[in-house]
Amino acid sequence: MDGNSPLRPQDFPALKNDTFLRAARGEETEYTPVWCMRQAGRYLPEFRETRAAQDFFATCRSPKMCCELTLQPLRRFPLDAAIIFSDILVVPQALGMEVVMVPGKGPTFPEPLKEVEDLLKLRQKVDVSEELGYVFQAITLTRHSLEGKVPLIGFSGAPWTLMSYMIEGGGSNTMAKAKRWLYRHPEASHRLLQLLRDVIVEYLVGQVAAGAQALQLFESHAGHLGPEQFREFALPYIRAIAKHVKNKLQAEALPPVPMIVFAKDAHYALEELAQAGYEVIGLDWTIQPQAARERTGHRVTLQGNLDPCALYAPKEKIGELVKRMLEGFGTQRYIANLGHGLYPDMSPEHVGAFVEAVHTHSRHLRTPD
Repeated sequence: MDGNSPLRPQDFPALKNDTFLRAARGEETEYTPVWCMRQAGRYLPEFRETRAAQDFFATCRSPKMCCELTLQPLRRFPLDAAIIFSDILVVPQALGMEVVMVPGKGPTFPEPLKEVEDLLKLRQKVDVSEELGYVFQAITLTRHSLEGKVPLIGFSGAPWTLMSYMIEGGGSNTMAKAKRWLYRHPEASHRLLQLLRDVIVEYLVGQVAAGAQALQLFESHAGHLGPEQFREFALPYIRAIAKHVKNKLQAEALPPVPMIVFAKDAHYALEELAQAGYEVIGLDWTIQPQAARERTGHRVTLQGNLDPCALYAPKEKIGELVKRMLEGFGTQRYIANLGHGLYPDMSPEHVGAFVEAVHTHSRHLRTPD
């Protein structure tokens, strides 16, 4: 194959470290695997350098750039998984919405959904390979470039989280515009959520076909919903995505992959999430490890949940906090992570201290059953 041909999603290098995948499946591991949400990010000087003159979404559309950014943290830290560099808002873009990254403000929709009639402006049938093929190419290129070092995680935003961005036009402290839709236009809300669900299922299956070895669904705005709205407008779609993705993978003779759901601030729904069809439940930092373990009934692997701001602490303190977290969760059926993504002003040395502490303490704490 010449250098200009895109790599194909086959003949991938053999996986050398499957600790993350084994933990996700609930199998025994020699130590607790660790990765960080937003591990490819602005806290790394090399990330800022690579992205310096490039528009954010132009970067997302460049498989070569996405691959480079995905690999950067792996060169620095002995992480147990890579997560493809992309953004959850590529899905609204695939539906025909414009999204721009505004410096100092974040992702912005110049024309958010305001009225129910605006749903007609969205593509009702999305050719996911056409619209999001650049993500699949990035995954395939990265999977080859990883050379089997660690598994590669693909991801998507969940329907409610994407809907909230599409209506709010960006970030929001209250999600009042999006929640107004839930109260005033429940039928239209469900139509939008169903449209998003269908695209997300195709998108996640396509990521596995391209080489992703695990999938994470981000319900980042779960905390803006109370238990009732979560059960009506979020949970059914979270469940359906797991079910349909697994059925499609089987129907298309693609490998089964562990799926992670991260519903930030959705403590009230832990029991339901544990039965939603996912192998792993991601947790934010506002829940006690022991409580999460008890409430999920040891049916799933748990992931999380160190307060990201703990990485501002001295390195010795980070080690103590990690040890306490591991004691709370136990070293098995557990994937260490932060309770949210890394922040841009964090020290790479402190990220390294976190990763090292997980590996060191989990080996010391591990005892045979």
